[in-house]
Amino acid sequence: MEDEKRPQQSSRKGLSGADFAGLGMQFAFAIIVFLFAGQWLDKRLGTKGLFTIAGVFLGAGAAFYSMYRKISAAQKQDDAERQARRQGNDRSWKEKR
Repeated sequence: MEDEKRPQQSSRKGLSGADFAGLGMQFAFAIIVFLFAGQWLDKRLGTKGLFTIAGVFLGAGAAFYSMYRKISAAQKQDDAERQARRQGNDRSWKEKR
């Protein structure tokens, strides 16, 4: 009886916010790691901030590229799922005719 009251859940496997929740932390982590690597190189080589600045930009670039790849892959997956659903709806409509 409880099953009758419960609304039907969609079988859609679409993307949710949880899929992207860690991107911000990953972005910050990459910048911080490259920042400390740059500071370590500056101390080791005696340069004054050159590698620290380069490390921050390199970390930000790497993190941005990683985020871009993940979002692009998720978008392609979502597009493929939509296309499959659309084709499924077209077939069921043609069968009804």
